Amino acid sequence: MFHRVAELAVRRPKAILIVAALLVAAMAAVGAGAFGKLVGGGFDDPGSPSSRARQIIDDRFGGETNLVLLVTSRDGRVTAATARQDGEKLVAALRAEDALSNVMSYWDTGGEALLSTDGTAALVLAHVEGDESTRDQHARDVIDTYTGQRDGLTVRAGGGTAVSADLSDQVLEDLLIAEIIAVPLTLLLLLIVFGGVVAALLPLVVGTIAVAGTFAELSLLGGATDVSIFAVNLTTALGLGLGIDYALLMISRFREQLAAGEPVADAVRATVHTAGRTVMFSAATVAVALTALLVFPQYFLRSFAYAGVGVVVIAAIGTLFVMPALLMLLGHRINKGRVPLPRRSASRHRAPFWGRLAGAVMRRPALTGLPVLAVLLLAAAPLLGVTFGTPDERVLPEDAGSRQVSSALRDGFAGGDESAVQIVADGTIGYQALDAYAESLVALPGVRRVEAATGTYTPDAWQPPGPAAQALERPDAMRISVVGTAAPASEDAQDLVGTVRALPGPEGATRTLVGGDDAELVDTKDSIAGRLPLAAGLVALTTFVLLFLFTGSVVQPVRALLLNIVSLAAAIGAMTWIFQDGHLSSLLGFTPQPMDTSMTVLLFCIAFGLSMDYEVFVTSRVKELHDQGADTRTAVVDGLGHTGRIVSAAACLLAVGFFAFASAKVSFMQMFGLGSGLAILIDAVAVRGVLLPAAMRLLGRTAWYAPGPLRRFHARFGLSEGGPVAAGPDGRGSDGHGPDRRQPEVPTGV
Repeated sequence: MFHRVAELAVRRPKAILIVAALLVAAMAAVGAGAFGKLVGGGFDDPGSPSSRARQIIDDRFGGETNLVLLVTSRDGRVTAATARQDGEKLVAALRAEDALSNVMSYWDTGGEALLSTDGTAALVLAHVEGDESTRDQHARDVIDTYTGQRDGLTVRAGGGTAVSADLSDQVLEDLLIAEIIAVPLTLLLLLIVFGGVVAALLPLVVGTIAVAGTFAELSLLGGATDVSIFAVNLTTALGLGLGIDYALLMISRFREQLAAGEPVADAVRATVHTAGRTVMFSAATVAVALTALLVFPQYFLRSFAYAGVGVVVIAAIGTLFVMPALLMLLGHRINKGRVPLPRRSASRHRAPFWGRLAGAVMRRPALTGLPVLAVLLLAAAPLLGVTFGTPDERVLPEDAGSRQVSSALRDGFAGGDESAVQIVADGTIGYQALDAYAESLVALPGVRRVEAATGTYTPDAWQPPGPAAQALERPDAMRISVVGTAAPASEDAQDLVGTVRALPGPEGATRTLVGGDDAELVDTKDSIAGRLPLAAGLVALTTFVLLFLFTGSVVQPVRALLLNIVSLAAAIGAMTWIFQDGHLSSLLGFTPQPMDTSMTVLLFCIAFGLSMDYEVFVTSRVKELHDQGADTRTAVVDGLGHTGRIVSAAACLLAVGFFAFASAKVSFMQMFGLGSGLAILIDAVAVRGVLLPAAMRLLGRTAWYAPGPLRRFHARFGLSEGGPVAAGPDGRGSDGHGPDRRQPEVPTGV
């Protein structure tokens, strides 16, 4: 395959570029509609008990409350006659909206739970109709119409749909700011790394192809299934980052071939056979790690698999076909537009710092490796106290409207109706059985109040049903609300969900389901935890197989997996120390809270895939030198000498794109950006620079071990960067890249 691709690039480079330009234009046209099809939310398991309870409430009871309007009066108290009149007018208008159901307020129910403790604010509760793709827009329309100054009232919006709408808007704003920061810095670093304007622009070509193609993919998928708006962030960061990574590898190898005196056509062929093969194999390892996200039922995580796998595959294909064509047309002009930086000889072109570092580590592996390992384990220590949760309004900045409303509800209202545990019991249930069930619920520890069709129950009293009670009763089902004393999303609130579920349902019920925000949190955590072993197993197994096919060793995959786990534990531990424990919260402007379950899984998969990306970059060159006859020490030292600068430069460029998300105002996007960038740098510097050579030195010849049958299998089906480059009688490749061969002076840059 690589031979045919190389020959096509050598013989028809202009045709390849014309076809590529037409495809990019078509993909851009399709991808332009992606933003209108992507949706927020997606953090819940659609098959969980809480999701099924919510669906029943939506279908039979008009829906759970997902929009809360906080109403204050300019006259002071909302109980005054004028405020009541204005409030009833507001409620009547809301009930006329087709997108709303189950509208209730303090003024028509008289419920004290809907009145603030000081009497200055009242609540209007409603359910916004629609699925994930339309609910946010319906909520925006209602919020735009009814919030602000209205008659003598001031209306502000909160609740789940308002939070989701604010999140979607904030993510797009954060993305724009991050790109404004990242793109100029990336361009500057590209000029420094490549040493010339022409070479620095080539990665942008691959990045553009990857981003345009992935947006087209997301647009098509968004028309068929739910795709999260947050996938946009990964598409842009990873598309540009991988474009830089892969182009860096190709350009570096192409320049080496030219510097060795090869004609342009032969240099392109050798580049495709070596670096091109590595790019495709590296892309496979990254894609495999991201594919594991498909085992989770939350479409938030699945969306990142769609975007991640798409951007990796498209970036790899663009690199394999478009880059060789560009290199063929440019030839020696790849070095045009040189940046006035110091020149260096070929011996320095092999990044002597990384070679010297590898040599020092291999001379004293324990003395150099153990301190680095100790630091990484120390960074991972906060994981011992990690707790997990799901996003709520606290991920938004403090000045977000929906967050301010949520804060006002917690501080000024005693009801807690909007965060109540919701119970749905199917079947023909008599009032006596419902009454007995409600009595058993209110007797549970941590229950403040129970609302049912038979009345309102508190630990000390019972009140007959009010006007709103009829909304809790259907001929074939009953709905019960349990208001707890614990703060929403707290451990006590989650424990209450488990206690309610352990209680037998009412007599006559054929099925009893427990829902509500806290139940959804419990179910999301259980869903992800239940599928996490499968995802981790798939990643480990497929990575092991791919690295075995690449190296022919069963030890190298195990070594790579263990080192990646250590580096990822350090990165996620550092994020726990920052975002859960609250260090740097004033600097970054976020509210400490439990680690976002979904985002932590995403961070692991993304960082693991990129770590394997660099693993393949380094191991491919080490394996090539080892196959040419070098011993393990020489292969590692010279392999890192060749690839150390490439990996470190690629890591810095990719980390810039992720670190730019530190400017975000959504805290879990800050965590994802900082965590991904930190994981990339830890892997490129600590793991590739120190722990990898230390491990290789300790393993010695064992590093390349494989049982006889597997060696024969690899000889027939295995892959390597070397491709068709044969070893010469002196142990050097036919491309002349032996460890000591001197080459002509080459331009500054990789």
